[in-house]
Amino acid sequence: MKTQTFKQTFIIPLLVSVFSISTCFSQEDGTKDLESWNTIGLKYKLNKKWSFELEEQLRLDENISEISEYFTQLSTEYSISKKFELGAGFRYISENDNEGKLQGYENHFRLNLDASYKHKISDFSLKYRLRYQNKNELGVDDFANQHIRFKTAVGYNFKNWKLDPKFSAEIFNHLEKGEENGFDKYRLTLGTEYKFKKMGTLGLFYRYEKELNESIPETTKIIGLKYTYTIKNRKK
Repeated sequence: MKTQTFKQTFIIPLLVSVFSISTCFSQEDGTKDLESWNTIGLKYKLNKKWSFELEEQLRLDENISEISEYFTQLSTEYSISKKFELGAGFRYISENDNEGKLQGYENHFRLNLDASYKHKISDFSLKYRLRYQNKNELGVDDFANQHIRFKTAVGYNFKNWKLDPKFSAEIFNHLEKGEENGFDKYRLTLGTEYKFKKMGTLGLFYRYEKELNESIPETTKIIGLKYTYTIKNRKK
């Protein structure tokens, strides 16, 4: 009864508010787009400390009518303790350049380094992540596109319910030689996931993204779907 009351008085109004805010934001002047991010991943848990994940992702833009990019990503996480984690990711990207005279797919490489802290307050789970990101176009002698990103995420655990909601907010700080730097984008994400017994996890999210410090800021709505199959190392 307490869980149902809490759901009605807090969680549902919160979810409605998030969608309402993002809808209001999208009415502002600026370019708008709807994207779809679809991911399939294989995760391997070596032990309690180490885990590795291989992902393939396809992104569609132009209101889900054209390929924006597709990439392969290999990432790893190391648990220092139950609350602290370190991570790294390596991404090979084929990015569709459909503007200007020279169009076609460009190859990029991205590296990210992460530090995360997580804890629980009652039925809430909170996680904070600091990420350094470095992206370069292969074969082009240019300065790296770098970002420092800070993300805060909160989830709520409902008893006897498998679709627990998760909400996150992330801010991007741009760093690149010869370019205007500073906070240039933020993201709001609302999602959930369902764990199938012995068949992996299926996640679904809605994301609102907006540029900062632009005369005509671009706003993007993103619908995401991710399937991950996890393999655990069996000790002999």
